[in-house]
Amino acid sequence: MKPNVRSFVTALVLIGYVCLAQAPQGKNAEPAKIFTPPTITWKDDMAVLAGDPAKPGLFVLRIKMPDAVIIPPHWHPEDENITVIDGVFLMGMGDKFDGSAMKEMPAGSFATMPKEMHHFVSCRGATTVQLHGMGPLVFKWVNPEDDPERRKP
Repeated sequence: MKPNVRSFVTALVLIGYVCLAQAPQGKNAEPAKIFTPPTITWKDDMAVLAGDPAKPGLFVLRIKMPDAVIIPPHWHPEDENITVIDGVFLMGMGDKFDGSAMKEMPAGSFATMPKEMHHFVSCRGATTVQLHGMGPLVFKWVNPEDDPERRKP
């Protein structure tokens, strides 16, 4: 059965009207934020595009990862959404790092990680990912010895 194109277009128009009706209007409306690659501000291989990942609320950030970096098993108290912008992101599930169990995610891939899901990551080649979710973004390490804060002198 072919989808009804007219119904689809009608639904899109109705969604558009609802979005416009709810959009901020007037002088006090927050301006749109548009980022192109040259306008993204990077600090320590991370760029915050929206919100503040350290505070409650929606955040969007990008992270540049060097080849073969390993982020040990951890979990987050909120859902995490990952889009691979460039490179190859590798993700595995569980309490112990296992390179053979990792799923390969090439550029353009997307994953959603439910809160409290134990996972570990790495990458093949320099890789850029975009994370978004509800803050604060908190890392809970399966093995407390993997916490970078504990390894500081």
